[in-house]
Amino acid sequence: MSDLPALNFDTIWAILKEELDDATVNRLVWHYLGYRYDQACLKWDNSGVSEEWRSEYPEPPDFIENRPPTVKLTRSIPPENKQLLKEKLGFKGYKVGEFGPRQTRRATMANWLLSYMAGL
Repeated sequence: MSDLPALNFDTIWAILKEELDDATVNRLVWHYLGYRYDQACLKWDNSGVSEEWRSEYPEPPDFIENRPPTVKLTRSIPPENKQLLKEKLGFKGYKVGEFGPRQTRRATMANWLLSYMAGL
């Protein structure tokens, strides 16, 4: 996954502004959850994924297309990190009529990545 963008504020903004495609955003979250694709076996290696995720999602879920894994992602953000998009980036959210489930899920993924960064 060396072709992933660096995990920094610019990348988080690129997620929010939809400058990164959905596949890349998914791959970023998968990477930091611990999923790795084994090219030799042509399958996902989840040995680095916490049991909490691995038991429910042995292969990485599509966070953009499916609500349940995004809800799980939201719940895994510590309470003190729930507002990081506002606190760290000054993100005010999307305007009414300019967003849907896809943008909301991307914002959740961006916030989860910021929370991950805060724990480093």
